Amino acid sequence: MMELNFNPFPILHAGRLQLRQVSQNDVNEVFALRSNPEVMRYIPRPLAITPQDALDHINLLNKGVEENTFITWAITLAPNDKLIGMICLIRMQPENYRTEIGYILSPDDQHKGIMDEALKMVVKFAFEDLKFHSLEALIDPENTASERLLLKNNFVKEAHFKERTFYNGVFLDDVIYSLINNNSASS
Repeated sequence: MMELNFNPFPILHAGRLQLRQVSQNDVNEVFALRSNPEVMRYIPRPLAITPQDALDHINLLNKGVEENTFITWAITLAPNDKLIGMICLIRMQPENYRTEIGYILSPDDQHKGIMDEALKMVVKFAFEDLKFHSLEALIDPENTASERLLLKNNFVKEAHFKERTFYNGVFLDDVIYSLINNNSASS
């Protein structure tokens, strides 16, 4: 089985982006993202109501890193260190060499290729460094921007689950896209 160790935290650099650990100093930026109904539109999680909600979320993210159960990076544009989004590997299944990728980006930074660059960095890290065999992304079928991003990065639609998730009194569909590491030694 895979051994996961996020200590020291893996900072990723490529082009104009740096992916670093989310810190308590990012509370205002995390709050701005997670309290924005448009940003959270396709993420079935409660909106942050107070900065304390954002701080609690940051603490949860860092607990995942400490326990080596999941990892979340702050997306920053060099030379600025300000968090403009987050990208994560969650719901890790080391026994299956599979994990889920998720992401969120500030509205001001969307449609600029930033998430495409961040996704490529994390996919490379997941396959080459962590040795995962497959990645999956779970999205709302109405999230066409996320679908385009995944298809552009060679993810393949695996399944469309009707009314799979119950959230806020409504049943929501889930679509799963996946990417297989054809170079993995675990296969």
